[in-house]
Amino acid sequence: MARYSALLGRRVEVQYRAGDIFLPATGTLAADSGRSIFLEEHVTRGGQVKQFRWEIPYPCIIRITEKPAPPPEREVKPRKGGAQPAAEEPAAAPLLSLRNRPEEV
Repeated sequence: MARYSALLGRRVEVQYRAGDIFLPATGTLAADSGRSIFLEEHVTRGGQVKQFRWEIPYPCIIRITEKPAPPPEREVKPRKGGAQPAAEEPAAAPLLSLRNRPEEV
């Protein structure tokens, strides 16, 4: 019986074991075979859509949590003359003052 079939088609974050380390993965739960789950992620870069799909066996799964869908990506259009525009970045957070640091000996 498929354990995670209730999450099919939803965006999930999976923490899984690969050897001796734990890794996170985020994507849409595309399939559940009853022995492993299949995550899928679509990435748009330069007008091309790339699809990544990976299998995670049940024994390697540590935790699965449902995640909200990411905000839609904005496509950056090239300027005249072929120069690439600088990516718009959010305003930087102000730096914190470190005046009250303990003195080092």
